[in-house]
Amino acid sequence: MAFREVTMLEVKEVLRLWLLGVPKKGIAAQLGFDVKTVRRYLAVARARGVEPSHGLAALDDELVAAVVAATQPGTGRPRGEGWAVCESHREFISGHLSHRVRLSKVGKLLRRRGVEVSYDTLRRFALEQLGFGSGAPTVPVADGEPGQELQVDTGWMTLLEPDLFGKRRRFKAWIFTAVRSRHRFVYPVFHETTESAIEACESAWEYFGGIFHVIIPDNTKAIVAEADPIAPRITDAFREYAQARDFSIDTTRVRRPKDKARVERTVPTVRDDCFGGERLRTIDEARARARRWGLEEYGMRRQTRTQRLPREHFEAEERAALSPAPTTPYDVPLWTDCKVALDQFASVAKSLYSLPFALRRHQLRARADSQLVRFYEHGKLVKTHPRKAPGQRAIDHADFPEHALAAGQRDTAFFVGKAKEHGEHVGRFAEALAASPLPWTRLRMLFKLLGLARKYGARLDASCKTALDADMVDVYRLADLVRLDTRLAPPTAQVIPLARYLRPASQYALPLARRERQNEGEDT
Repeated sequence: MAFREVTMLEVKEVLRLWLLGVPKKGIAAQLGFDVKTVRRYLAVARARGVEPSHGLAALDDELVAAVVAATQPGTGRPRGEGWAVCESHREFISGHLSHRVRLSKVGKLLRRRGVEVSYDTLRRFALEQLGFGSGAPTVPVADGEPGQELQVDTGWMTLLEPDLFGKRRRFKAWIFTAVRSRHRFVYPVFHETTESAIEACESAWEYFGGIFHVIIPDNTKAIVAEADPIAPRITDAFREYAQARDFSIDTTRVRRPKDKARVERTVPTVRDDCFGGERLRTIDEARARARRWGLEEYGMRRQTRTQRLPREHFEAEERAALSPAPTTPYDVPLWTDCKVALDQFASVAKSLYSLPFALRRHQLRARADSQLVRFYEHGKLVKTHPRKAPGQRAIDHADFPEHALAAGQRDTAFFVGKAKEHGEHVGRFAEALAASPLPWTRLRMLFKLLGLARKYGARLDASCKTALDADMVDVYRLADLVRLDTRLAPPTAQVIPLARYLRPASQYALPLARRERQNEGEDT
């Protein structure tokens, strides 16, 4: 026979009417209970020392709870066979769960052993008996002061309409959410880069009408170069931008979505509610759609947690607390690592810039904006160049040896000037060589001429005069001519210098020894 479950409010009403002096049958008739049920509830109350003479002052939640606990013991649904199976394999299940094996995998391992149990029964058993899924209590994080924090996230959105070639491009979106008011700004982009992050922030300041004091991004490589819970390393370009716009960066921890819970689950919402079903042809149309959605649709929809319209909430509390919005566009710099090649050039944004000879093969850090390119070594500025378009070169002549620069620039006038230093006719001969229409050939001929000048000195000038008089402009024949002039030159007279002392040779003859003189006498 089924019995109707009596709620706590009905039990409380039974006790209240009893304390007001209503008889048992009157209470049963008024509430639709059996008299025996009413008598059972009142017996528990009398056992606790409560009488009708005590009045309503004796009615409290403790009395009601005691009556309910005594008269309605937890019956619950009887356990089935699956529960008994789980109980018999308790050690096997708890052992795998303690080693962080997924519960679904535990079910598969049980089936391999010939144990059939449904996942729902296994999950209820793990929850009630093994403490599965129990974790630390969740405490709501404070929203902070108005205009203080802005949380940032990124995610893939939808596809644009086909272009002229029938291709569809998928785009991402930077999503900004004010922590206190939940007011939201969405900025679609094609690539998640530092440049697009700065561009999105600039648009966000214009959208919100000011700059938040702290932004809380995740560990995207566009902003965070190296993640760390305490001291993350921010990319140079974005850190410089934060300093220019005067806001702080408070990054989240890796794989800790609760650190930016206000924006963590917004990617599916923005993708489906803002862009879902829309026919967008260009990225500009997507941005216009996102702006209209944030202001007119999401911004005017009552937020579940705050129970206020996000746009109205933001205008009322946060806008006045923001820093003034920027009035001039930000010149986004490009920071990059570059290596100085053997030719003393470093490549930045597909342009070449000269560096001093001492910096060859050095690794430098370059910063390029729309006007200048600066090169740093260990934080020290070593060179500055004006920004060049891709494919062009910026050359500082002071960085190169003058002869190497002249050779690289095919400056024949420089080498003609060097030839003139060796004589008038050598200079004239060099000018005649430089009149050749072949650029590299005439440079090599000038190199040959300067080599002859270093070897033969002033004698080359006379040979050049002879060659010019004969209208012979050939550096090889000039070399033969200067060597021939060397062979035909009169030999230098070999003059033996006079000795300092002139004496007869007899004065230098040594006298014979005594034994030698005796031998000479015997022979005679």
